[in-house]
Amino acid sequence: MSRLEKFRQQMAEANLDGFLITQPENRRYLSGFTGSAGVLIITADKQVLATDSRYYEQVRQQCPAWELVEVGYDFVENMLELLRSMGLGARRVGFEAGDVSVATLHAWERALLGRLILVHVDGFVEQMRMRKDDTELASIKKAITLADEAFAHVAAWIRPGVTERQVAWELESYMRIHGAEAVSFAPIVAAGPNSAKPHAAPTDRPIKVGEPLIMDFGSLVNGYCSDITRTVCLGSPADDKYMKVWHIVLEAQQVAIEGIKAGVEGNVVDKLARAVIDGAGYKENFGHGLGHSLGLAIHENPRFSYLYKEEIPAGAVMTVEPGIYIPGWGGVRHEDVVLVQDGGVEILTSAPKEAVIQL
Repeated sequence: MSRLEKFRQQMAEANLDGFLITQPENRRYLSGFTGSAGVLIITADKQVLATDSRYYEQVRQQCPAWELVEVGYDFVENMLELLRSMGLGARRVGFEAGDVSVATLHAWERALLGRLILVHVDGFVEQMRMRKDDTELASIKKAITLADEAFAHVAAWIRPGVTERQVAWELESYMRIHGAEAVSFAPIVAAGPNSAKPHAAPTDRPIKVGEPLIMDFGSLVNGYCSDITRTVCLGSPADDKYMKVWHIVLEAQQVAIEGIKAGVEGNVVDKLARAVIDGAGYKENFGHGLGHSLGLAIHENPRFSYLYKEEIPAGAVMTVEPGIYIPGWGGVRHEDVVLVQDGGVEILTSAPKEAVIQL
């Protein structure tokens, strides 16, 4: 069954006659369209992509199975006529409530004059995106390989005195030069006390011998993301705490990975890692969730989190990234990407975990 067929099946089950897709990753997932503006209009027997003149030729090339409607920059003005021409007058039409702003919804309602019923819906496409198919996995694996290779390059290149910002650029430029269309997010490079901030932005601070250094980064290939974190120390650690914390986080990650298989709840996996860190006396130093899915977006559902009580399906691609963050000292995070399977996982990342880079 194709993606569009699965989507239409969900529409029928929800008693919807039509659907408006506006969320960029969902739009790309269903149609293949990579442009930044456009609305997919789906009925039981029609699929239309309405966009402006910047993308007419792109739609014809990328989406041959979709009917192009040239609405220019006046989608709202043409909305009622377009939807009625598709047989949606006085019908139930779903829209992505999580993507549409209040202002846009009000504009739609004014334009539609009450001639059809807009139905708030969330999660139709996101549910489908949880399970990656072979084509998606191939792109994710290429993106992961680039990130693995970037880490190996930087581990050989780095030296004391280079700044966090220089390391971030070295990672990014390596991935772009070697085939990435972009980075999947702005690289996080944080050394010393800065590494106590899980999402620290790189600064011009020089990296010193003996302090923890977190590098969190990923690449984008065919629209699909990778995400990896490695924590290292240049030369001998400045104190005994570094090696202790580094190995606690590694144990937490390993225990969690061993507990992952299709059907397990996300919060259960999170608890496995959290129990190791809590038991070592660092309960207050691990505040974020254990992991998230990735794909067309860097953060997707399902999640490994104490807040996520749903089951993780086979085919989900997930990060496993416990950490310990100590204000004034620094932090340690290990992150790998796994493919969830019925009996366990396949670990997709392969960059080595080495606590110390010898000088």
